[in-house]
Amino acid sequence: MTAKGVLLDFDEFESPIGRILFASDGEGICALDYAGYESRMEDLLTRRFGSFEFRRGADPFQLRPRLRSYFEGQLRALEGTPVSMGGTRFQEEVWKALREIPAGHTRTYGELAERLGRAQAARAVGHANSLNPVAIIVPCHRVIGASSALTGYAGGLERKEWLLKHEKFQGTPLSIPYTV
Repeated sequence: MTAKGVLLDFDEFESPIGRILFASDGEGICALDYAGYESRMEDLLTRRFGSFEFRRGADPFQLRPRLRSYFEGQLRALEGTPVSMGGTRFQEEVWKALREIPAGHTRTYGELAERLGRAQAARAVGHANSLNPVAIIVPCHRVIGASSALTGYAGGLERKEWLLKHEKFQGTPLSIPYTV
């Protein structure tokens, strides 16, 4: 704690899909988002910690080299990265299930709800997915609509499509309901 609240380590990484911003609370990565989405990241961190302060340039979980490896094609490089997400019990269940979706595969919101034993909770799963504070590591980009449509990605559908193609998605052809 500081006079301004919780002290979070903060760093950045230049990736093929834009600058990635990330923070750690000492227990794990507590935020990962994209440049241009700073207000979303700050809102999620404020909800969790109240007030906080960034200490720039620290990377205690070696996320920069893990991200580099992931973007170079080592798709399992982010597995095992400690995260500290601070959600409700249900959100934590959803986020844990997201980490179990292997690279190159997708699940629908309904499939994820069924896997959690809550077949009627697809919308709630979607909402928890939208509040995921740690993109890519907790791969919410691997969740698609029932029609194989790319739906809802806080970092933009173009990034979601790029990530799925990078992971060599082999499933049903993806449907993008708009033109980029």
